[in-house]
Amino acid sequence: MQIGPHVLSSPLVLAPMAGVTDRPFRTLCRRLGAGLAVSEMVTSDVRLWHTGKSRRRLDHAGEDGIRSVQIAGADPAQMAEAARQNVGRGAEIIDLNMGCPAKKVCSVAAGSALLRDEALVARILGAVVAAVEVPVTLKIRTGWDRASRNGVTIARIAEDCGIRALAVHGRTRADAFAGEAEYDTIAAIKAAVRIPVIANGDIDGPEKARAVLEHTGADALMIGRAAQGRPWIFREIAHFLATGERLPEPGPAEVCALLLEHLEQLYTFYGEDAGVRIARKHLGWYCGTRPGGAALRSLVNQTVSSREQLAAVRDLFDRLETQQDPLAA
Repeated sequence: MQIGPHVLSSPLVLAPMAGVTDRPFRTLCRRLGAGLAVSEMVTSDVRLWHTGKSRRRLDHAGEDGIRSVQIAGADPAQMAEAARQNVGRGAEIIDLNMGCPAKKVCSVAAGSALLRDEALVARILGAVVAAVEVPVTLKIRTGWDRASRNGVTIARIAEDCGIRALAVHGRTRADAFAGEAEYDTIAAIKAAVRIPVIANGDIDGPEKARAVLEHTGADALMIGRAAQGRPWIFREIAHFLATGERLPEPGPAEVCALLLEHLEQLYTFYGEDAGVRIARKHLGWYCGTRPGGAALRSLVNQTVSSREQLAAVRDLFDRLETQQDPLAA
C-alpha cells in the first residue's frame, strides 16, 4: 500500500490511541511488522502545545519509519495551522481525527462529532490539504449513529478534497466500542472511492484479518486494542497473509525480552517516575492473561522504581520459562 510517496512495508497500521501509541510503543510495533504507526492524537490548538503531555506527543526525534501525526479539532483555520506546524516539526503524513467517540472530544464538536456536519468536514479537509505539501489522511467511523451511517458520503467528500487514504472504524460514534464492528459499510466505502481504504475494528488475529480484507476489499488493516500487550500481532498477521500459515506464539523468554526493552524505552522517554507509572498499564496488558499475571499486576502497582519493576518481570518470566508456579514464594 502507498500513501503519496510513502510505500508501507506491510499493509498493517497501528491505530492512534491516546495514552498508548507513544514513541516507544510505535517504535516497537514498527519493528514487529507494522507498516505505519500513527501518533497519539494532538489538539489542533497550538496554544496548548506547551504542556508536557503535548510536547511528548509532538516528539519524533530520532524516530524511524514514516512519521504520521494525528490532529483533532473543529476549526478549519486552526487545523490547517496545526498541520503546517507539525510538518515543520518533521511530520511526513498528517492524519485527521474524525473517528474518536470520546465525550471530551465530541463535546467540542471534534472527532466523530464532525460526521454530523458534512459541510464542515469538507471545509476542514480542504483547508488542511491546501496548507501542507505532505499527504493528508483521515480516520472516520461509519456514521454518527446506526440510523445515520453516512460513511460513504464522507468518503466521497474526502476523496474530492484530496485526502490520500481513509481509515474506517466499523462502528458509529454512538456505538463507541460496544458490540461488534460491522464491515459492510467499509466494503461500500471501498467500492465508492479510488483512494486507499484501511479497515479498522475488532481485528484481533490472523484469521480475522484475512476475513476482513476479503469482506471489505480494503487495501490495509488498522489494529488498535489487540496490539496492547501483544505488539507481535503485526508480524503474526503479516506472515499469515503472506503464507497462510500461523507463526508460533512467542515463548516466555522472547516476551520477557520484548517487555523489558519496552519498559527501558518508557523509562528513558518519560523519566523514572512517570515511566514507572505509565509502565503499569502496559505490564497489565502483557501479563494479564498469563499464569501469575494478576499477581504481577498487583505487585507492579506497588512498585516505586524501575529497578523493582524490572526485577518483578524477570522473576515472573523466569518462572514461566522453567514452568514453576508463578505465585510461589
